[in-house]
Amino acid sequence: MPGYEFFGDEERKELNDVIQTGILMRYGFDVPRKGIWKAKELEVAICNTFGCRYAQLVSSGTAALTAAMSALGIGYGDEVILPSFTFVASFEAVLSVGAIPVFVDVDDTLTLDPQAVRYALTSKTRCIMAVHMCGSMADLDALKAICDEHRLILLEDACQSIGGSYKGKMLGTIGDAGTFSFDFVKTITCAEGGVVMTNREDVYQSADGYSDHGHDHTGADRGSDLHPFVGYNFRISELHAAVGLAQINKLNSFLSIQRKNHSALKKILSSIPEISFRRIPDEAGDSCTFLSWFLPTEEITMAVVSEMKAKGILAGNFYWYDNNWHYIRKWDHLKNFRTLNTLHPDLKAAVIHHANKDFTASDDIMGRCVSTAISLAWTDEQVRTRGEQMVQVIRNVLSEQGVTI
Repeated sequence: MPGYEFFGDEERKELNDVIQTGILMRYGFDVPRKGIWKAKELEVAICNTFGCRYAQLVSSGTAALTAAMSALGIGYGDEVILPSFTFVASFEAVLSVGAIPVFVDVDDTLTLDPQAVRYALTSKTRCIMAVHMCGSMADLDALKAICDEHRLILLEDACQSIGGSYKGKMLGTIGDAGTFSFDFVKTITCAEGGVVMTNREDVYQSADGYSDHGHDHTGADRGSDLHPFVGYNFRISELHAAVGLAQINKLNSFLSIQRKNHSALKKILSSIPEISFRRIPDEAGDSCTFLSWFLPTEEITMAVVSEMKAKGILAGNFYWYDNNWHYIRKWDHLKNFRTLNTLHPDLKAAVIHHANKDFTASDDIMGRCVSTAISLAWTDEQVRTRGEQMVQVIRNVLSEQGVTI
């Protein structure tokens, strides 16, 4: 990861197709676009590549989550269970439809702890949002069993796990709906973009209209479309879709390189007995965008991170515990619910309550975790050098901490 590392002639060709017509919008202008429909073409490619019946492109992963929840009927007063470790877009999307984000602990998969999910269930629970963080997957069997038992919606936020799978099915296609982000640092990039994937026709039809001002897209031309419900402008442009169309054709190459580099780096770090690795519910389905590893204590982990920074090798190694985009510990804007627009006081109170709960179990995991981003551009020598540098730092810190190696 990410796909921009392999940006080249293929993307330029697809972009030029659009530029030559001058039609940058995905809808309408049928004659002057001369048969160039990049968004439609990419939606077909997504369905064929990932094995879903329907795909609706939108402007971002956040827009995809918002459109998906709206299409699934999630809204005012509904509770959506999601993990304490995720990207801020996950809870932003929940809030955008008027629902309540209910955060629960993660386990050593770095995703939802199914037992914590069960403890969080209430009569208001409507949806479980499985966020497949850092290239790997949540325990979908356990989460799907909870959804089936309590008649809940399963929504997959697979924005960070494009190309991953679970027991033979692609992530994002297993729940009632799933989403990808195609932003600049994702496995496949459109620069900006996202998609709602589903096997349910009703969800697709609603997402299709919702993302384009409520247009039903059944008229002879755009001006004759009807508006059966209120929607918003979450459209992707033809330029962004063109980039994604070139990128999706490279996905298998991306995954192959990631898995090779991931395996090589993991082998090097495995030489240190004190390092353990993230538990992956289906190892064959790991997209390998990150190698996530644990040290024995938070103190040791912080010391290793500090030393890697001092040695100039921290880049690409993420200590999520101190990251203000991805872990609830630093989400002060949410914990105090600072918004520009005034919201209902009951919603504000609920959000503040759930954002300020005890996440000791998550802290214990995230405080000891480092995730190393796997580059597509690394040579074998660069993987080896990077791994050896990391090992040397870790050994030095362990020795200083009195750990016998």
